[in-house]
Amino acid sequence: MISSAIWLLIFLGGALWLAYQRASLKVTTIVYAIALAAYTWLGDAGLAWLTPLWVLLAILVLLNIDDLRMRFISRPFLLTYRRMLPAMSTTEAEALAAGSVWWDGELFSGAPQWDKLMSVPPPQLTPEEQAFLDGPCEELCRMIDEWDIIHRRADMPPQMWDFVKRKGFFAMIIAKRYGGLGFSSYAHSCVLQKLASRSATVSSTVSVPNSLGPGELLSHYGTEEQKNYYLPRLARGEEIPCFALTGPRAGSDAASIPDTGVVCKGMYEGREVVGIKLNFSKRYITLAPIATIVGLAFKLYDPEKLLGGDVTDYGITCALIPRNTPGIRIGRRHFPLNTPFQNGPVQGKDVFVPLDCIIGGAKMAGQGWRMLVEQLSVGRCISLPSNATGAAKAATYASGAYSRIRRQFNVSIGQFEGIQEVLARMAGLTYIMDAARSVTVNAVDAGERPAVPSTILKYHVTEFSRRVANDAMDVQGGKGICLGPKNYLGRSYQSVPIAITVEGANILTRTLMIFGQGAIRCHPFVLKEMNAAREKDKEKAVRDFDAALFAHIGFTISNAVRSLIMALTLARFSNTPDIVATRRYFQHINRFSASFAFAADVAMLSLGGYLKKKETLSGRLGDALSCMYLASTVLKHYENQGRPDVDLPLVEWACRHLLYTGQEQLHGFLRNFPNRFIAGFMRFFIFPRGRSYSAPSDELGATVAASMMSVTDTRARLSDGIYKTNEPNNPLGLLQAALALSDAAEPLERRIRVEGVKTGRISALDLPGQLEQALAIGLISPAEARLLRDYDQKVMELINVDDFDPRELGTHPDTSAANFPIDDLIRE
Repeated sequence: MISSAIWLLIFLGGALWLAYQRASLKVTTIVYAIALAAYTWLGDAGLAWLTPLWVLLAILVLLNIDDLRMRFISRPFLLTYRRMLPAMSTTEAEALAAGSVWWDGELFSGAPQWDKLMSVPPPQLTPEEQAFLDGPCEELCRMIDEWDIIHRRADMPPQMWDFVKRKGFFAMIIAKRYGGLGFSSYAHSCVLQKLASRSATVSSTVSVPNSLGPGELLSHYGTEEQKNYYLPRLARGEEIPCFALTGPRAGSDAASIPDTGVVCKGMYEGREVVGIKLNFSKRYITLAPIATIVGLAFKLYDPEKLLGGDVTDYGITCALIPRNTPGIRIGRRHFPLNTPFQNGPVQGKDVFVPLDCIIGGAKMAGQGWRMLVEQLSVGRCISLPSNATGAAKAATYASGAYSRIRRQFNVSIGQFEGIQEVLARMAGLTYIMDAARSVTVNAVDAGERPAVPSTILKYHVTEFSRRVANDAMDVQGGKGICLGPKNYLGRSYQSVPIAITVEGANILTRTLMIFGQGAIRCHPFVLKEMNAAREKDKEKAVRDFDAALFAHIGFTISNAVRSLIMALTLARFSNTPDIVATRRYFQHINRFSASFAFAADVAMLSLGGYLKKKETLSGRLGDALSCMYLASTVLKHYENQGRPDVDLPLVEWACRHLLYTGQEQLHGFLRNFPNRFIAGFMRFFIFPRGRSYSAPSDELGATVAASMMSVTDTRARLSDGIYKTNEPNNPLGLLQAALALSDAAEPLERRIRVEGVKTGRISALDLPGQLEQALAIGLISPAEARLLRDYDQKVMELINVDDFDPRELGTHPDTSAANFPIDDLIRE
């Protein structure tokens, strides 16, 4: 007869296996019934022990009877749930409905189906898009003189404005049938990345007409008349657009904007029409100082019901208004952190426009917030991440070369472990940024509208860019802080906080948006439960809530078991793609996915609406979700690039950094959870062995840093897509040329130092003098001396900084020619 201990193991193991495999309630009940019958027949348990086991089976059977379950469990709990459910504004509901659920939903599931991510083809540029990057984009980069733009003009010169308009830089997202370039999102991203590696001012200027604004809103929501009139003019650069959302009293919180539009009758172009009287005050509006058409977000009211319905308060509406409309006043320019892209305030007092100024016409009245959040769900993963990635690639590319050619204490500074640690971090974060950018944008081109991933990118990629910029300044020291034509870091460093403030400060993006939106949109059952709770049909509400609730309960139990088992086994037996080199990282993401999903469910169940106020907790959960998402993109990016073996140290650094960070954020979440008993309960399932994941090792960091300080394929791939052409006015190209010479120059320098200076045969203190003496005693050949002189000249030109007469340090715009021919653009 089988012993009780073995039966206990059978029951326990079976329960764990069923939960791990996510067996349904019906399947679980059948398996349990069979096991209990066998135990009753073959086991040696007494009546006192068998009775509760059979009672449990009876409960399971009753739970399988829909009418009983709904009457005694789901219906009463629905009433409680409705009281727990936090209030949701219309703007919050529309924000939740924006975009689509993609890979983020898989991570929220606790059991990611990797085929969904890995089966997506790698991003590809069309021949036309590649030609644009190699032609006009390269030419525009060659034209850029950042010192002239920022210090002398505080603007791009007229010939650059003419070039960007004429070549279609403002028309990348406009369809070809309207005269635009019709580029893919990936091509759009690559253009911005290249420009950002050269100039924050130029990349910002180009990004705005191609991101959230009139062009995009017209393309998706405009009437045919609006599209046919405006889009060709925007594509040709005859119109310069801006979009005015942010105001001094409400920031970017569209729900709170005080700007109004009242439907009324008024005179327009000599005749009385039904239109809108607008009053508004906006600021921080990019391109506003030179815009010819102003996109505007405002609250629309119709007190006289002239629109023909019973509604008087329509809510947020978007309109397109010519700059020369009476009542509009474009203010003076803002100056965002010494980055003089055109940015300024816009005000309007009693501005009367006809109804057809509403984007999409009168039928789109009140649809403005939906329009904005739907496009933000895509735009957030293109403009800001692309600009940030381009800047980070340039900083890492420059710092790797600088660390090799800059010498201190007779060695390259890159030989110092402190520098290697920083370089590895720069390279690893840049790799993560590029992976997240390319993989997510490629998903957009595949038809996804990834709302939560775009928010993850907005926060983390801009924050990584800030860290990379800080590290680059630390590595290059005085070279980075002394501004002038020779400085290739300072302006990018100054501009980093600009991206961090756009579309709302990063603090709120992290603490409110990533998990706040993800917990509802990405969770497989929470939104269904919420919709059921708001359903007016009582019977349908109970049925829908019952189905979602019990699926949710099973989901939570399964994730608790999956988290426990994978934590105990370090996920060595979880399913992954068949990629040997990176298999363990896929498995670790599986483990953290289950742990995260379990923690999120327990937090939402125990804290309810209070979790919305606990921003530090939701911020940590958002970080855990973000780390898994970013690590997934790293693995997919490595796959997209053909799995180059030499890049594995970089992939390992990126994955280890992200997964370690995710682990620590989960630990911080548990440590600060207000209910300590529940925190301990969660910790048992999430960290039964304690925190077992480690950050990248110093040895790994040194390997990554070495790949950045030599002419390697890894360095070339990491910097792919930035402006690094070797020409006199491009520091990145010149740094690469010097780095290429260092392989031949360093052994010669070492020979001079060891066989000449240390033996006393060479007494000169500077390299030119040492070269002369070394040549004289036959220590080096004339050809070697020429190579070293050329190398030394290149290095000194790169490490030298600018100096100025005091009178040169003010901004002196070129008043002999207008900075921008605005008069030519304003329509009479």
